[in-house]
Order: sequence, then C-alpha cells, then structure tokens
Amino acid sequence: MVMRQMRASAKWIMGIVMVSFVGWGMFEVGMDISGRGDGGATDAALRINGVKIDYQTFLFSVRNAQERQRNQTGTGPVTLEEQRALEDQVVEEMIQSVILNQEYERRGITVSDAEIRSAAQNSPPPEITSSPEFQTEGQFDFAKYQRYLSAGSDPQFLASLEGLYRQEIPRVKLYEQLSGGVYVPDTQLWRMYQDENDSVKVAVLAVLSRTAFNDGQVEISDREVEEYYRSNEEEFQRPLTAHMSYVSIPRVLDASDSIATRELADRVYEEVTTEGVDFASVARRESADSTSRVNGGALGDAEFGRFVPEFEAAARRLSPGEISEPVETQFGLHIIKMDSIDTDSFSASHILLAYELRDEHLANVEDRADTLDLFGAEQTEPTALDAVAAKLGIGVNKAPPLEEKTRLRIDGERVPDVSIWAFETDPGETSLVYEAPLNFYLFRLDSLTEAHTIPLEDIRETVRAQLLLERKAERAMTLATEIRERLIAGTTMMTDIADEVIGVTVDTIGPVTRVEPGIELRPMPQAIGVAFGLGIDQYSQPIAATNKNVYIIQTLARFTSDSTAFLQQLEAQRQSVTPVARDARIRMFLTALRESATVIDRRRRIEQIQRELAENGPLIPGSGF
Repeated sequence: MVMRQMRASAKWIMGIVMVSFVGWGMFEVGMDISGRGDGGATDAALRINGVKIDYQTFLFSVRNAQERQRNQTGTGPVTLEEQRALEDQVVEEMIQSVILNQEYERRGITVSDAEIRSAAQNSPPPEITSSPEFQTEGQFDFAKYQRYLSAGSDPQFLASLEGLYRQEIPRVKLYEQLSGGVYVPDTQLWRMYQDENDSVKVAVLAVLSRTAFNDGQVEISDREVEEYYRSNEEEFQRPLTAHMSYVSIPRVLDASDSIATRELADRVYEEVTTEGVDFASVARRESADSTSRVNGGALGDAEFGRFVPEFEAAARRLSPGEISEPVETQFGLHIIKMDSIDTDSFSASHILLAYELRDEHLANVEDRADTLDLFGAEQTEPTALDAVAAKLGIGVNKAPPLEEKTRLRIDGERVPDVSIWAFETDPGETSLVYEAPLNFYLFRLDSLTEAHTIPLEDIRETVRAQLLLERKAERAMTLATEIRERLIAGTTMMTDIADEVIGVTVDTIGPVTRVEPGIELRPMPQAIGVAFGLGIDQYSQPIAATNKNVYIIQTLARFTSDSTAFLQQLEAQRQSVTPVARDARIRMFLTALRESATVIDRRRRIEQIQRELAENGPLIPGSGF
C-alpha cells in the first residue's frame, strides 16, 4: 500500500528534484553531452570559452529558474528589472557550469556509474530528505527511501537523481583537490588570536579641515581651478543619460478605502467563524501576505518578539483553536487563528487585509490608468503624452535626469523598469504604464545625452569647492605637523591645543582591537596599525584621512593576549578556522576561473533583432537574417 502511494506521488517528487537541481540539465537543449556542441544554431546567445549556448537553451533555463523561484518564494519575477536580474543569474550559472566542466576535463575528474549508485543509495539530497513522502513522524525515514529505490521508482525520477549526482560528484572531487591540503599553522592561528584579543587605548587629535580654516583664508585663482579640472577630469565624467517627461496618476488611499477594507475584514471574519469556511482556503484567496498566503496563512512556529506589538498582544489573548476579530497594525487588518501557544512562542495562521484601493475609488483610478494606457502608452508620436495629459486634466512633468545603470526615483518613489526602457527606445516614444506603490506613471523619452565629460563652465563652482577642500586639507596637514612638534617637545598637551585652536578636537578611544577598531578610526584605515606600532605615550605622524581631516594618535595603553588562554582554545580555533580557510581557497580559485573566462553575450542583440522582426516583419532574403 505504501509503495503504491509512493509511486502515485513520484511525479510530484520528481518535480522537486527537477526544479531544485535544474542546473544539471541546463545544456540538454542545443548542446551535446560534452557541452561542446553548437546545437546547429546560428542564434548563439552566449559563447563561453568557445562553448556555444543557443537562445532557446537560455530561455529554457530561465523558465526553469522562474519555476524554481516560484517554488521557493511563492512568486516569480514581477518587474522587468527583476526578470533581467534573474536572467543574469542564470547566465552566471551557465558560465560556472561550463568552466567547471572544462576544469574537470583538464584535471581528469570523472564520475562512475558505481559512484552515482552509491550516492543515490546513501546520500539523498536535502530536497528528498525533507520531502513528506520519505518521512515518518516528521523525520526522514532512510528505510522508506531505500524501499522506494529498490522498487524501481519512476524512471524520470531516477534520471533526475542521476543528473544531479553527475553534476555534484565531480564538483565535490574538485573542491577536495583544492582544499584537501589546507592547513592553518599555529603561528597563523596565534596571529589571528592576537588580532582579536590584543587591544590599545588611544588619544586622537583631529584637525577638522572644514572648520579649522575660513574660506577667505584660502585663495584660489581661475587658473588653479582649470588645472585641477584637467588633472581630475575622470571625476567629472557622466554616463549615457536619459531626459524624460512624465505624467502620473496618484494611487493614494482615502477614507473610503479604509472603510471598504474594514468591511471586507468583517465579512472574512464572518466566513471563518460563523459560516465555518476553511481558514486556509480563505487565506489563500484573500490574504495580502504573499509569504504565508501560499501556506494557507500559516506563520509556523514563532517566538514572541518577532511580530509588531499589536499583533502579538492580540495573539496572547487567544487560546488554541480560537480566531481573533480583525486586529489593526501598520500593515492592515489581521485575522489570527491560534494553533498552539505557550509563554515564549506560538504557532498561528493569519489573513492580512491590507489597506489598499478598493471599490469605487479603485475603479476610478484604474479607469484613469486604462485611459493613460489606451491613448498614451507605446506611442511613437511625441505629442501623445501631452494629448493624454490634457484628456485626463493632469500636468506633464520633467523627470530627474536618469543615468544608465541607475534606478529612477521621483519624489522618493522608485519607479520600476523605466531604467531599462529609457535606454532601449528612441527619443519621442512613450513607455508602458508603470505601476509604483503611490502612482501610475507614463514616460516620454525626450532625449539622450551621450557619455561625456561635463564642461568646466557648467561646474566651475563645484570644481572650485572641491579644490578649496583639498587646499584646506593641505593646510590641516601643515597645522598638524606643527602641533606634533609642540607635543613632542612637551610644551603643551593635546587637551590644551583643543582648547586653544579652532577646529581641533581630542577624543579618547578604546580599548580597540585590530579586528574591531571602532567607528571613530574608520576614516583612517591605517590608524589601528599605527596605534599598535607606537610605544606608550608616543605620538604618530599626522595621518591624512578619507574625510579630509588630519589626525595625530597617541597610544595610552596596550593590552596583550594571554598565550595560556590561546593554547587552551587552540584546537577548537583550528577546527573553526580550517573550514573557513578551505572555503576561501575554493572561492579564490572559482573567482580566478571566472575572471579568466572569455564570455561573449549576444542576448540583447538577439532580443533587438526579434523586436525589429516583430515590428517590421521578415527582412529581405540575403540580408543576413
């Protein structure tokens, strides 16, 4: 009976393995088993160290990644930006798979059928051990898994497992080769122990460049500004920049939305209490909490202190099996069903009714957004934006200049996807209607400014201000040098100078370690090394910091590590540090392998050709496409 149930569930189990370990098969389409084939395709989306991956293979892998994300988070990519990020992640996985396969071949790393059988029988992957189908009383049942394998299982399930182990076993062998010889000697462990336990207490005198000198004390000529501009021209370079106009339709809540949300919460409460409708099914239908919604509103086991106070206060009043009336928090209205509760933790489910546009207000806003979409979106005539704005009675605004590879924010609100669209369209065209939390937006690309260096005349005062700060920093260094000479001569104390000189401060810091130098020393990374190198009561040379201030350090006290305590924890430290060192060795190798890879990425070019074909139809035979 049990085995029949297992076989009935085999398709579901195989789906887990396929989705979780889709990487093993990402080159099944368009490549031969060695990963060298060109798939007979002329539309190679990627070429990785000479290995071609056609566009259909890329899309196949992206679809699998989307499904994997939906299984893990309950939702796939929502915006184009999220989709592009997922695609880039897939490409990196492809690159790693190719370069690792090539490294296996170079090193002669292989996997035998016997190794695969042994791994399948004795080392089931986490997705199998956590599957309810292979558990007894909530624990993985190894015997049940073995019976399932010995009964023949499902051919596709076994093929999926085989693919997983053909990918993972060579990876393990490579990592063992890379890290097997890693040994952290006692001398290195002692240095690490000292870094964590040696400490110093220091006095820090700071000459604050911005306040120690008035602007009028520093003369700067036009010629000096021009010379500084030429010497630092790279600082004034700007990337490709889009200039856009836009219209927006607010999605701001009003009183009617609050009333409608409350009425909905009351109806839902009646459903799950008076009418006895299944709580989980209502949560899947109504809850705005996307994480718990897929689990029927279940929050799982949680300790008190994890949720907002209003939610926890209501939860504490419930007994197991009881359902709360709607509870208001910053997120909306919650209906809570308590499963179990004790002093420090509880297990519950909830339905969240978020405050959002509803009923007549929602219909009105969506009607206006539909008008925006119908008459203004994806138009090639520049006047379309003005026309739809006039139709809706709203103004046309100028968007902040948008630099390539940055995200657009309007009044603090990030607008999705426009940062991609703006650099893939032509001036005069309008965008799709983009939906942000507070507004619907429609954009027109007015112009593009190519990457360039800003002319000096446009930023002369900015350049002058930067040069002024540099000159103040130079004067601060001169002043700090003079102060140090007085300190060494013993004619004054640090605190006296702070009282005497404007723009000079003195602070006592520590004890601090090399590992935790404290926030005060962060602007000067070399300070901690200087402090440990000084003798007690000695003064450092002036240190120029990244914030343009200049510092003098005096070491007041030093506290050294206890060698006896070190020896007592030596082996525990070695056991803790060795895996980290091995991981670091592997990461360094993989990083170097990735950096040395030759990757040609034609995805965007193929997409551009497809868009052109969709807009213009097939090109003339013989044109190359």
